[in-house]
Amino acid sequence: MKRSLNLTTLLALLAILSLSLAACSDDDETNPMNPEPTGAMLRAVHASPDAPEVDIYVNDGDTPVIEDLAYGEASVYLEVPAGTYSVQIRAAGAEATSDPVFEIDALPLAEGQTMTAVAAGLLGSTDADDMFRVLPLTENFSDPGAGNAAVRIVHASADAPTVALDVANDGQPEVNGFERFAETGEAGVALPAGTNIRIGVWAGEPLARASVFTTPELPAGAELFVIATGLLAGDPMDDGFSLLAVGPAGAIGFIRQDAKAMVYALHGSPDAPNVDIDANGMEVVMDLGFGELSDALTVWPGAYDLDFRAAGSDDVAASAMTPYLEPGMKYLAIATGFLGDTPGFQLLPLADEFMGDATDALVRVVHSSPDAPPVDVGPMNDDKVEAVGDYTNLSFRDASVGAGTALPVGEFTVGVAATGSEDPVATFDIATYSGLRAYAVACGSLAGTGESFRLVLVLTDGSTWAAAEVLPNM
Repeated sequence: MKRSLNLTTLLALLAILSLSLAACSDDDETNPMNPEPTGAMLRAVHASPDAPEVDIYVNDGDTPVIEDLAYGEASVYLEVPAGTYSVQIRAAGAEATSDPVFEIDALPLAEGQTMTAVAAGLLGSTDADDMFRVLPLTENFSDPGAGNAAVRIVHASADAPTVALDVANDGQPEVNGFERFAETGEAGVALPAGTNIRIGVWAGEPLARASVFTTPELPAGAELFVIATGLLAGDPMDDGFSLLAVGPAGAIGFIRQDAKAMVYALHGSPDAPNVDIDANGMEVVMDLGFGELSDALTVWPGAYDLDFRAAGSDDVAASAMTPYLEPGMKYLAIATGFLGDTPGFQLLPLADEFMGDATDALVRVVHSSPDAPPVDVGPMNDDKVEAVGDYTNLSFRDASVGAGTALPVGEFTVGVAATGSEDPVATFDIATYSGLRAYAVACGSLAGTGESFRLVLVLTDGSTWAAAEVLPNM
């Protein structure tokens, strides 16, 4: 079936290529791909996720001037005389006599005009809200200033709603009411060069962060298009919602959504009651007791302000800030310290960095007892602590190596001794198994202020993390 629009099509610019080639006969010494600028400049960007690779014909010609243009690709800039052209688009390899899947009846180009034509929407849809279309974007970037790049953002995702854009992902969207198939304007947005830029996409009512992207470092002075394309319901690594970066030399590539970080909170403060926890003002944990591990919290990468309240209370008892939570990483966040003494209530965040043979039993020891001295930890041998090298001289807030330390598989007794002593202040019976990945968190008060000294084993090798308290031997 033939569909006809009088709009500039992404692939229309390819029509221009045929004219450029036709104008260069065998005795013409001009390079058709780099001619002296005398007319209009045009290129196409294929950003329609359900459109196949395409061949482009001009003026009903019998030979394609462009072949196999694929989703995510951009053509070179083509210089053509000012005028009006017709373009036929067919699936790659289709017969030249077959009906085009899309046709431009009249494509006007003015002298001196530079245009990036973005094909967007769904080729297989007849719904006016998301059907295939071309967004003709005349380029007129402004100087972004020293140390900046000029970025023009285009909303071309066929199934994404109206969104807001938070250019620094700092919780304060700068662009609101950004509708489908809209864009931020010819001048572009000045963004810092030489650094990765995080762009938060907010949606819904009320607005909430729906997705986060991290750009590569932007070159100073660059003029770039960043095109939101793909489908919210698509495959994240194929046709899913993503950003397509396009520079002067062509498509740079897709920027995929950042994976969310996952956080488990452990209550390890000996004198604190059950707590509720707010992250950036939103309650995320309720009624967490000492020694308990929260359910998994999935959050967008970033740093978060945490407020701790006694369960059921509106009064903030303590606050802390997380480090930057990396995309796709898992974290154990331990609330430790004393609520009413020194050292004070605080957050101890640890990234999941276990690394070793799948059959190893790996354990990372964490010193989270606020009134315990530096300690050595190891198996008991004739009533003495035989300290493990990685578990020596651990002070409050210290943790052993992130990759974990391999321990024998089986049941044995471990002891905790003040650093430099072999005499245990406490011993614990534990069992390890092949594939174990665990934090052994020493928490509670050694002097008896609030909850008593103990180990909490946080097991990370299952589909969800779990915690088990191990009380000291009498």
